[in-house]
Amino acid sequence: MQNSGHLVALLSLLCWAGADVVSRFEDVPECLEYFHHGMVPKWGSTTQDVVCLCQRFGNRYHFATLYDTHHRIAVYSAYLFQDSNGGGREKSWFVEPQLVNPSWQAEMKDGYLLGKDHPGVYQGERQALNEDYTHSGFDRGHLNPNGHHAVPSRNATFTLTNVVPQNPKLNQNAWKIHETQLTNLFRANCSRAYVLVGAIPSADTWIVKNNVNRVNVPNYLWNAYCCVDNNGKVVQSGGASARNTESNWVERHTLDELDEFLQQFSNQPVGELFYNSCR
Repeated sequence: MQNSGHLVALLSLLCWAGADVVSRFEDVPECLEYFHHGMVPKWGSTTQDVVCLCQRFGNRYHFATLYDTHHRIAVYSAYLFQDSNGGGREKSWFVEPQLVNPSWQAEMKDGYLLGKDHPGVYQGERQALNEDYTHSGFDRGHLNPNGHHAVPSRNATFTLTNVVPQNPKLNQNAWKIHETQLTNLFRANCSRAYVLVGAIPSADTWIVKNNVNRVNVPNYLWNAYCCVDNNGKVVQSGGASARNTESNWVERHTLDELDEFLQQFSNQPVGELFYNSCR
């Protein structure tokens, strides 16, 4: 396994200012709700390449993403599970206007329509674009899965800041099965399920367009969850990881085991992913 300097821990989180792109998750109460007891994990990056996204759609927030603008993939997305009622599959993919210009609108928008609003302005300096994925051989793999949400949150997951280049076999088989198993687990055991889903970037594997490294292809995907009852008491926790290859295998972990897994990619302590390690 290769160490990634962009995943060194301890978030000072010096992100852009704005409404959707925020300085700190802690400064936005509606966005902080996606973290267990409002505790933002330290796992992430201290570089200037990281931005905090409170994902806005339909004039309200739906989940939070820590986004690496150098690799143009998310470090993680944080969300609350919702029982899905179907629907809400977008035909287009959204981009974040404030990653192009911090004075633009706070709400995610279809990249094609944003281009019509601002003709001639390049949108992809700090984020992936839909055309990056076209004919790349990789799926647009959701981190925060659309199937873990009801409309309209389900629609909001279709932003390119919430996807990574995922091996199609993994995305459409083992990882999809894992997400369905989590759905069944959350329905049966949890009044509220706090979830983190992230990616470990590779050292030198990219989607390349016109001889330019555009989107990093992560080596691994991982997730972690913390389930609580109606009184906020922890009832269950766990995690998983998967190598982003055709090996098509998801490894289940306890949270302690997941910490050990993530530690391989950091020179700093991973820290708690959930408040009190979801104990």
